Amino acid sequence: MKIGFLGGSFDPVHFGHLIAAQDAYEQYQLDRLILVPAAQAPLKPEEVQSSADDRFQMLKAAVEWDGRFEISDYELRKGGVSYTIDSVRHFRAQYPNDRLFWIIGGDQLPRMHLWKEINELAGLVEFIFLERPGHPVKATPAIPNLRLHRCDGHLVEISSTELRARVRKGLSLDYFVPYKSILLIQNRNLYR
Repeated sequence: MKIGFLGGSFDPVHFGHLIAAQDAYEQYQLDRLILVPAAQAPLKPEEVQSSADDRFQMLKAAVEWDGRFEISDYELRKGGVSYTIDSVRHFRAQYPNDRLFWIIGGDQLPRMHLWKEINELAGLVEFIFLERPGHPVKATPAIPNLRLHRCDGHLVEISSTELRARVRKGLSLDYFVPYKSILLIQNRNLYR
């Protein structure tokens, strides 16, 4: 099987995340796509503002109707800083005979050499990268054994940081965030 993983803070989940997941799923004909909310991203230590449960529930509300997508709470249960290498070792042990793909934004490529144990990581998983608007990929990192696949898709420039600011200003999240996730944000009084 071909299994894709899309990690992130998902604080909040938005249509940019979901369109990227769908584009990778379709273009690479993945059999499964697993969303992996991070407890804390190592290169964005101040990024997470909602609890693990709030982010998990927002993600669940966004995709529970879609049989193509699953959610793993591995990083949330583990807690602490979420290093991709730890998650990939976990998933590689679960799926030893499958092709694993880690989906990233093209804006992460210039910093990949900073990722923890990147050389081992490159041997365990293939990467699918999506170019984000305003972040054209100029060069790919020189990492041994790196298997990098470009995904051409529908690039939507939405930022979770911007969405949290919209909530604080009393602006709508309609057309940015799935409706059921918006209801959860409102009911739990998030980002105020």
